[in-house]
Amino acid sequence: MKITAVTVEVTSEPKAHPVRDAIQLLDRNGVTTVRIDTDEGVSGESTTYFGRVESSPAVLAKIVTDQLAPAIIGEDPTVIRGIRQQLQTLTDYQGTAGLSSYGISAIDQALWDLLGKSLGVPVWKLLGAQRIAIPSYAMVGWLELDVAGLERVSAQAMEQGFRGVKMKVGGGPLTVDVQRIKAVRNVIGPDAPLMVDANQAFGYAEALRRGRVYEELDCRWFEEPLPAGDTEGHVRLAEKLDIPIATGENRYGQAAFRDLIARGGVGVVQPDLRRAGGVTDCLEIGLMAAGFGVPYASHGGGAHIHVLAALPNTIYVESGLLPAGVQLVDGCYPLPTGPGLSSW
Repeated sequence: MKITAVTVEVTSEPKAHPVRDAIQLLDRNGVTTVRIDTDEGVSGESTTYFGRVESSPAVLAKIVTDQLAPAIIGEDPTVIRGIRQQLQTLTDYQGTAGLSSYGISAIDQALWDLLGKSLGVPVWKLLGAQRIAIPSYAMVGWLELDVAGLERVSAQAMEQGFRGVKMKVGGGPLTVDVQRIKAVRNVIGPDAPLMVDANQAFGYAEALRRGRVYEELDCRWFEEPLPAGDTEGHVRLAEKLDIPIATGENRYGQAAFRDLIARGGVGVVQPDLRRAGGVTDCLEIGLMAAGFGVPYASHGGGAHIHVLAALPNTIYVESGLLPAGVQLVDGCYPLPTGPGLSSW
């Protein structure tokens, strides 16, 4: 089987209901769809989402169409790691991290989708599943919501059967965070997991100050307290706090996780499929983390659930409120049954 064509489609629309975290307004629904065709009539697809900047999906499409796609025409689509290495070498001079990594990830996911479809099985079966359902929490606590809105969506998440909820912090003074955390805790009850996410908003001193308060409020983890690349800061913070530090969504490729994990700078590792390099890199990052006894929780859901099914250290899949037709079972997402990277 050989790759015969790579096609790309782009959409970018204003988000009907923009959401806000501590550093940005996410006001777009942008998607870059990559399709890989073969001489045997089997194809695979991936979708890459952008929450802001209207032109980003088209810029990614340009990278895939002009740089990455020509390099893989005629290749065997089942040699997924070989293609990954080829594309990393190709983009090294311009910098593989950034949108080049998004492009490599898009191709990686499309190749796994193609492989699963060629064999008629979901990708989680190819990766060697450890479980058939994934515990889930709902990321619903955006900063544009007032306290009443925060209480409403948190209650809705619990009614839908999620194990717990995550909320944004860092959009104002610590007193505001405390008020909002207490409001959510009152809604979800004393035992449900409540995670907080600062989206890289703090420096070390402020992260330490707030982290001590978050752990007193029994938050399950403190996500992205510092700029993503500050490995030393994460190590120092983890040494001072009891609350686990969760991070990883803004790191690119396996190498960016190695020292962070080995030096104890992360208590819950959270790669993002788009930035980390796709199914292949996320699986390998997860196995690296497992070797150090570090739990793995996805940033986002979708295709990531196939990786989560295969890892020994998976603890959660992240989700928004449930889409129509999906139901949790005992707080868990059931695995998709269709071939490739199918969802529900």
